[in-house]
Amino acid sequence: MKLLNTKHLLVAGCIFLSASAFSQQQTIALEKQWVTDTSLRIPESVYFDAPKNVLYVSNIEGNGNEKDGKGFISRLSPEGKILDLRWVEGLNAPKGLGLYKGRLYVADLTEVAVIDISKGAIVERIPVEGSVFLNDITIDNKGVIYVSDTRVGKVHQIKDGKVSTLLEVKGPNGLLWLPTGLEVLADGALFHLQADNTLKKITAISQSVDGIAQIKAGEFIVSCWPGEVFYVNAGSGTAVKLLDTREQKLNTADFGYNPQKKMVYIPTFNGNTVAAYRIKGL
Repeated sequence: MKLLNTKHLLVAGCIFLSASAFSQQQTIALEKQWVTDTSLRIPESVYFDAPKNVLYVSNIEGNGNEKDGKGFISRLSPEGKILDLRWVEGLNAPKGLGLYKGRLYVADLTEVAVIDISKGAIVERIPVEGSVFLNDITIDNKGVIYVSDTRVGKVHQIKDGKVSTLLEVKGPNGLLWLPTGLEVLADGALFHLQADNTLKKITAISQSVDGIAQIKAGEFIVSCWPGEVFYVNAGSGTAVKLLDTREQKLNTADFGYNPQKKMVYIPTFNGNTVAAYRIKGL
C-alpha cells in the first residue's frame, strides 16, 4: 500500500489522525488571485466591509509597541487597488479591526480608536486601563466589543462605553464572535468560550495564531503570523495546513474574509502587501 497521504501530511509539518480532516485537505485549498503593490506600511489587519464593498487595512508604519502616531488605515478595492493609502492617520501601531453601525473600531495599542466611516475621521478613543498590546477586535450583534491584549493575557469587553475584563488566557490574539459564542485564538490553539465563561480547547494549531474566519458552521480558516494558514474543523478537532509562506518571508497576519466570493485577504506585515486567495472546494 502506497503511503502518499502520510508523506503529504509530513511535508506539511503536522500529522493528523482524522480521516475526515484528510478528506478536507484534499478538497479545500487556497488559490492566489492578486497581490497589491508594496506601498502599504506593515499591514497587520484587513476587514472587508460588504455593504461598501471595500477593504480596510491597518498599517503599523513604525514600531508595533510604540505610541508614535505613525499608524494609519488604508482603503482598498476588492480587486487590490489602493483607493486611499492614508485614509485615516494619527494612530499608534493599529492592529485588529471591527465594524458596527458605520463605525470602524481599531485596536490601537492601549485604546480602541473609533472611526466614523462617513467622515473618515477618528471620533472617539476608548482607553483600556492596564493594557499593553491590544491586538484583535470582534463585535457582537448588540455592539459589545471584545478586544484581546496579547502581552497581558486578557480579553476585555467594552459594553455601553465601560471596559471590563472578560477572561484571562495565555497570549490571546484572534477573536471571532458568533451567535454560538466567542472563538478565541491563544497559546497556539483555538478555544471556544462556553456559557459558564470557561474556555474549551478545540484543537492545537501552531504558535503565533493570529486571524480567524468561519467558512461554514464549525469550520474555520486560521492564520499564524510567521506565514501559515490552516483549515480547522471544530467537530473533529483537527487542523490542516493550506498555505506556508515562511520561506518567502511573507507573514500571514489578521486577514479579512468575503463569504460571498469565498475570498481571503491576507496582510503580509513585513512584506508590505495584501494578497488575496480564493477558497476552493467549499
